[in-house]
Order: sequence, then structure tokens, then C-alpha cells
Amino acid sequence: MATPIVVSFLGLHGLSLELASLLVRSGYRVKGFERRESLASVSFLDLGGEDCVNPLEASRDAAVVIVSVPEEEIADVFFQQDGALKGFQENAVIVVLSTLSISLLHKLEKTLADETGILGLLDAFVFQGVSEDYKDKIIIVASGNQEALHKAHTVFSAISQTVYTFEGELGIASKIRAVNFLLEGIHLAAAVEATFLGACARVHPTILYDIISNAAGSSWIFVDVIPKLLTGDLILTNYLRACLKNTGFVMDLAKSILFPLPLLATAFQNLIDGSFGGRDKNSAPSENWEQKFGVNVREAATKQCCNPVELASDVVTMSKVVHKLGFIGLGAMGFGMASHLLKSGFIVHAYDVYKPTLSRFADLGGIIGNFPEEVAKDVEVLLIMVANEAQAESVLYGEAGSVSALLDGATIILSSTVSPGFVTCLGKKLKGKGINLVDAPVSGGVKRAAEGTLTTMASGTDEALSCVSTVLSVLSEKLYIIKGGCGAASSIKMVNQLLAGVHIAAAAEAMAFTARLGLKTKELFEVLKNASGYSWMFGNRVPHMLENDYTPYSAVDIFVKDLGIVCNESTKIKIPHHMSSIAHQLFISASASGWGRYDDAAIVKNGQWIQLNLLLQQNHKVVRKF
Repeated sequence: MATPIVVSFLGLHGLSLELASLLVRSGYRVKGFERRESLASVSFLDLGGEDCVNPLEASRDAAVVIVSVPEEEIADVFFQQDGALKGFQENAVIVVLSTLSISLLHKLEKTLADETGILGLLDAFVFQGVSEDYKDKIIIVASGNQEALHKAHTVFSAISQTVYTFEGELGIASKIRAVNFLLEGIHLAAAVEATFLGACARVHPTILYDIISNAAGSSWIFVDVIPKLLTGDLILTNYLRACLKNTGFVMDLAKSILFPLPLLATAFQNLIDGSFGGRDKNSAPSENWEQKFGVNVREAATKQCCNPVELASDVVTMSKVVHKLGFIGLGAMGFGMASHLLKSGFIVHAYDVYKPTLSRFADLGGIIGNFPEEVAKDVEVLLIMVANEAQAESVLYGEAGSVSALLDGATIILSSTVSPGFVTCLGKKLKGKGINLVDAPVSGGVKRAAEGTLTTMASGTDEALSCVSTVLSVLSEKLYIIKGGCGAASSIKMVNQLLAGVHIAAAAEAMAFTARLGLKTKELFEVLKNASGYSWMFGNRVPHMLENDYTPYSAVDIFVKDLGIVCNESTKIKIPHHMSSIAHQLFISASASGWGRYDDAAIVKNGQWIQLNLLLQQNHKVVRKF
């Protein structure tokens, strides 16, 4: 019977235990050492591992040694009297999972080579996937010399079916980990800012969470962390401290290569506020942030609320038939929405200032008008999907405006992204003329608009909602009815746009940083779309950056406007908005540089990053993916 291969673990924690368990099941002999007394050692024994009294004993006879101790313990674990260095075999492979500075990694590599002759030091970023395809599956990213990677191959394969290896330079895996940390830190700070803004705007935190989790503003961090924030879960304290440490690691790495990270620097300060910003230095993150933002989100989350999905179902059940529908604004989103309504059997009278678009719509069978008042005449419902508040005001009340032509009792659906205050004032103004208003912003992009699979948030009076619910349900895969009257739905859309805008800017900062680090950006994207730094916008916009394709599906100037709304509304209600403010400035800078009418992914062309765009498709070759 063959002697089993020995794999040792220096440092035992959740991930180490998972890896050890997989190796035991594959027939490996697994040894381990943990400096601190903890349940991890007991769990290690239970799964079939051998608990060793010191690093020397753990590393003796091991073909592969997996290191996951904190940076400050590396010297003791390796070099003290009973340290691992004395137990290493000459042909052993040392795999460092710990988050170490690149300089320390190279120093460790040199020391091992000089004192033991070991040339097999690898660094590895090992994580559990979060995407639908890789949910909870182990993914390994490893880098180092070719021979060491080859030796570690069988061990890696026993742990995971998805292994990315980068031959040659030690530290590539650590750099990929750093980019993931960057995204995590920004997403966490943005998620917190968004949740408190929503609460200050009187949106129930649970409703906000449920909607955003399924919208374009979603990220893995938002989905995972916000429930902990809303319940005051003490796990958040340790999570936040770890995130703060990881963010500091990235900031140090960026400083060493003189690369600016404005969003992460701002996020770092917000994470400090959550960790240590309260009156009591031992208070939980939820308390610290509540003091900073001036609202108790935990208390707000406990208040009773209506289910927006059930409300939508009830409203659709009682909906009125719409015979004639007006539509103003055939931009990228509007054209898709209007054409889908045509396909669904509605008679649609449409207007847009751009005549070629009107001709295209007429070719599909739509009825077109030359002025807003033309398409508003005799309609029961008028849907407005223009770019901003000024355009909405113009098509309603400007020359040949639509309001003067609307029937008494008609209902307007305003689906443009505008400020909650604008919608509230407009609703009051229209009510005086006997016209209903439904506040119904949408999310989902051009493709979903044409498919009728948008996410729609709608608020207004029960009467107004019953008049338009047939139209909204046809356009929507997910329809949410929000209590609170006109302005409530736009408040949720405002929060979604805060997150979406910050996430696009974060993706740009991450990819520019990736290029500056000398990493191959396409392969990094393939890795990180399964990691905890993922957001919907990262997955959707980074391909535009990689292909250098800035065909405008949603333009830079849209986020100049939308984040402007966030900043203005936050100022009005006196709530800090550091993340959205920095992101807003980055979009303004991109617009000022001539990218305003290009796709919002063109924010990567911004000032300090623009020189790096030629690097986005260069650098290290991924030699294999098992």
C-alpha cells in the first residue's frame, strides 16, 4: 500500500479546515498547527487531521505546506527555535494563503532559497465562489515558478476543479487578491451609505434591501452584509475589521507603485468610522454608523411594512383596461419599452425630438406625433421616459406641452430618473388639474426594456396605480408597489443609482489598478466575476472596458445627472455622502474630458487612469486552467 502524501497546514481557520477536509477525503495525510487555542484544532482532529505541537513537527515530511497565518506571525512560525523552516523537505512546496506584502513574499522566497535550498514558494488566492455557477465551490489562483506549480498540481486538483495558475512571477495571485479587496472595500462603504440614505428618505430598509438585491445596484457585499447591519449582528464587527485590514493592504500596495485610488481611499475612511468612529470605542459598527448618519436603521428595519410584490399583485388584479396610450421619449430605454408595448397589443402614440427614431417606431406599426400635445390627446395613460427633469418639465408644460391636451382623470407615468422632490411637487401640481401621476422609475437596461423584463418601482395613489398597472406589468419582470405616494419609488431608484454609479466607478478603478499592477485584465475578470468583489455592474460594464467598446447603452452624462440627484438630495436631508460624491466627481471628470455621450464604462478613460488603457489587454499569460 502506497504511503499517503503529507500536506501540512500552518494556521487553522474556516477555509483551512475546508481545504483539509477535501484533502483527507482524497486520501492525503493532513497535519496542522495553530498557535491560538480554538475550536479549529478540535474540528481539525474531527475531520481526520493530526494536530501538531509546533510548526516544525507540522512541516516535517510534508510535500506541500499551506500557510495561512497573519503577516505578523510569519517570522515566528517559520524561523523560531521550533519553527517550520527546520522541518521543510528540500523539495517541499510552500503555498502562502496569507495576505502578505509583495516585498515580504519575495524576501521569504530568498530566505528559503538561501537557508534551505527550497525554490518552491507559491502564493495563492483561494476563495469560495459566489456566482450561480460556482456557489460555495473552492477556486484557486496560484502563482510562482513552473516547477513548484507542477508539484502542487495534484494537491490543488484534489481541492478544486477550478485552478488558475500563473507561471513565472511570484505575487500575481496576491495582486489579484488585492483587486478583489479593493472592490469589497468600495462596495461595503457604498452599501452602507446607500442603506442610510434610503432610511433618511423614509424608505423601509427591508423593502430597499429586497429590491436592490435584484436590481442593477446589487453586489455580493450588499446582499451578504446589509442584513447583518440591519440586525446589529456582532459578526459584522470582525468582518469590518478584516475588511479594514485588507483595504489597508491595498492602499499600501497602491502607494508603493504611486497609483491613486480615490474611491478606495474614501471607502477606507468610512470603514474606519464604522470600526472606531463611535463615542464608545468598543461599540458595534451599526451603532457607529448610526451616529455618523443620524438615523437608527436597526429600529427602522423592525417597523411593519407592506410587501411590495403582494401589493403589485393586488393592484394588477384590479387593473383597468388601457385602450389608448401616449409615450414621450424614444431614447435607448424608451424605444425598447414603447416597442414592447406595441408587440403586447397596445395602441401607442409616440413622440420624440429625434425624427429618425420616430420613423423607426412608425415602421414597427406605432403612431407618431410631431408635438407632445399630439400624443397626449384623448389618451388614458401617458408614459414619459425622457432624460431629466428639465425635459420632463418641457414636454409637460413647455410649448405644445402635453398637459394641456390630457383628459380630466388621465394618468401620467413618469419613468425617468428624477429627484424624489421633483416628483412630489409634480404630483401636487397635476392633481390641481385633475390629472393623476404615478412615480415609476425602471431599472434593467436597454435589452430588458425591449424584452419587457424591467424591474419597476411604482408609487402613487391607489386610483392612479389601478389605471396604469396593466401597462407596468407588461413592461416588468419584477413590479414593486411602494407605499408613500409620489416620490417614494424615485427614492428607491435614487439609492439604486447611487450603488450602480459607485460600482461602475469601482470597476474602472479596479481595472485600471489591475493594468498598473501588470496583470492580464481579461483573465482577472474571469476570476473576479466569481469572487466576493463582484457586482452586477462589474459583470456588465467591464467587458465594455476590455473590448474598448463604448457604444452608449447608458452614457457617462446619465450618471453625472443621477449621482448629482443623490448628492443634492443627500445635502437637503443633511446626510454624509462621501462615496457618491467622489464617484460623481469621477463621472464629471470623464464628461469634461469628452466622454459624456459615450457608454458609462468610459469612466475608465478618466484622468489618472487614461494612460493605462493600452495595458488593459496585455501582460501575463494564463498558462492553464484545470
